[in-house]
Amino acid sequence: MRGTTARTSSARRRTIRTAGALASAGLLVPLLGAAPSSGAPRQASATDLQGAFASAAAEYRVPQSVLLGVSYLQSRWDAHGGAASVTGGYGPMHLTDARTALASAPHHSEGDEDPRGDTSRPMPPPRAEVPAESDLPARLRTLPRAAELTGMPAEELRTDAAANVEGGAALLAAAQKKLGKPLSADPADWYGAIARFSGADDEATAATYANDVFAVIRDGERRTTDAGQRVALPAEPGLRPDAAQLKRMGLREAAPGETECPKTVSCEWIPAPYEEFKDPGGNPDYGNHDKSNRPKSQSIDSIIVHDTEGRWEGVLNMVQDPTYVSWQYTLRSTDGHIAQHVKAKDVAWHAGNWYVNAKSIGLEHEGFLTAPDTWYTEAMYRTSARLVKYLAKKYGIPLDRQHILGHDNVQGTVPATIPGMHTDPGPYWDWQHYFTLLGKPFHRTAGPSGGLVTIAPQYSENRPEYTGCAKPGEKCVPHGSAAVRVHTEPRDDAPLIKDIGKRPGGQPSTIDVNDVGARLSTGQQYAVADRQGDWTAVWYLGQKAWFKNPGKQRTAVDAKGFVVTPKEGASEIPVYGRAYPEKEAYPAGVPVQPVTPLPYRIPAGQKYVTGDKVPGEYFYAPTFDTARHTVVRGKDMYYVIQYGHRIGYVRAADVQVVRSGS
Repeated sequence: MRGTTARTSSARRRTIRTAGALASAGLLVPLLGAAPSSGAPRQASATDLQGAFASAAAEYRVPQSVLLGVSYLQSRWDAHGGAASVTGGYGPMHLTDARTALASAPHHSEGDEDPRGDTSRPMPPPRAEVPAESDLPARLRTLPRAAELTGMPAEELRTDAAANVEGGAALLAAAQKKLGKPLSADPADWYGAIARFSGADDEATAATYANDVFAVIRDGERRTTDAGQRVALPAEPGLRPDAAQLKRMGLREAAPGETECPKTVSCEWIPAPYEEFKDPGGNPDYGNHDKSNRPKSQSIDSIIVHDTEGRWEGVLNMVQDPTYVSWQYTLRSTDGHIAQHVKAKDVAWHAGNWYVNAKSIGLEHEGFLTAPDTWYTEAMYRTSARLVKYLAKKYGIPLDRQHILGHDNVQGTVPATIPGMHTDPGPYWDWQHYFTLLGKPFHRTAGPSGGLVTIAPQYSENRPEYTGCAKPGEKCVPHGSAAVRVHTEPRDDAPLIKDIGKRPGGQPSTIDVNDVGARLSTGQQYAVADRQGDWTAVWYLGQKAWFKNPGKQRTAVDAKGFVVTPKEGASEIPVYGRAYPEKEAYPAGVPVQPVTPLPYRIPAGQKYVTGDKVPGEYFYAPTFDTARHTVVRGKDMYYVIQYGHRIGYVRAADVQVVRSGS
């Protein structure tokens, strides 16, 4: 095993030689218990990831299936070109070096929306200061520790996939030794070390993480990574780990409280305070959410996916501040741990649109949309998907992209609020993988005559250029993306579609990572307007919008469903940012909320995919005392539609609903 003396990158690579047959055989037979003799050649070159796993497993006497299973749960074996994850994790093993990768940023830092989104009681601007953050925990500095154990430079562990795998193997071996366990060839003996590798400080999270790793090993996996490497983990269906090891690790017990989570995740109760206080002017105020009685008072019809734009510890400080904002759940990147802050029955302030807040649940995922490039861990994707499936079943929420929304898909309430709406989780959130975990992958459901398309690019191969990740105008690191751009004409050099709501002056959209004005997102559906060669046009923001959709690498697949179009005789109809009741529906004492159209229109002949038909509703909650809280429900009905990158609302009286393709 490697000593403490550092070896240079070139020296390390000289000891690695390709032995493809040995690497393949290593997948199928148990590893020998002894370490290779000093100077023995590695089993694979640094460019062969499968071989790198075999070599590292042999050198550090970690079962190869354990190393592959842990890496899969961290990154699905992707290296991301050496770019950091949302919490400063690098490479296939997600070795963390947060101090190098991340800079602090306040929650909701990339927009200027009012998170509550209600003009009857606007919030003051978010506080400029951010609560002080504690020193980085051990789970965010595993890469420096791996550097100590292997003697490799930290930069090599960040940028070289084979070195990164070796660093992960060293950490697992060290964890096994610390637990007083032998470096056994039996994967079942490594339950405690895997739990320790997660970095979790509570027993439930560590157990969930270890159980997920062993589920991967039992089921087996194989895929081609983002670097084009084919990696396989043969299934071991009879594997039964020694889970009793966890009880002897001295981890704390999380406080589940009255959490609303599935049993398959680790979840604790860290409540957001519902308190009164004085605003800066000395006037009574309260925060940071509203008491309600959903779904009895109002249905819960959507789940909003956010990223925190902040680190776990700092974000938890924020949600416990009564003068700040709130959301129902926060998910931790390194291990998928969940904290619940607001009951599902209550209304959190998270989406920037009061109508959406009143009918949704907000999930914040630890991460930064642009810091400097971003990717999310498999552990967080998996626990988030389990939580969403649980909530969707409990509240009857359909698992589609009109009900499982990104914060960037939430529309502004009135024209003035559109430019400041938020753009998380951004183009790097892998919606196809997320919905695959939800059991609802996006695929072709009709022929070309179906009339609709579902956006579904191959995430790792779809790499549109973005700017603004690190500095305005500066190119972002090339990266897989769930987003597709739309142009005014079917050619690459044609101008991007304009969004007159985001830029009232009529300026063109840009390729900035936060500019959603000309962007389609995976899973969204649009009505087909035209096709020309490798290009497809859809109706988008009242325009014909073109995107490249070549047969050899589809970015969208055919679908069918229902669409709305203006009623016969109407030259155009308005689009709204919320579905509010008509003025006659408001009782005395509740101020009438204006039904304000956005600057968007649907001209005659255009079609837009429709979702739910909903009554106009307004939740009046202006005071800490809930006695005045009222749900106003009108007779006016609305349809939710996919209008641009964001959803919108149209009055049922203005449209007719028809089958697509008709």
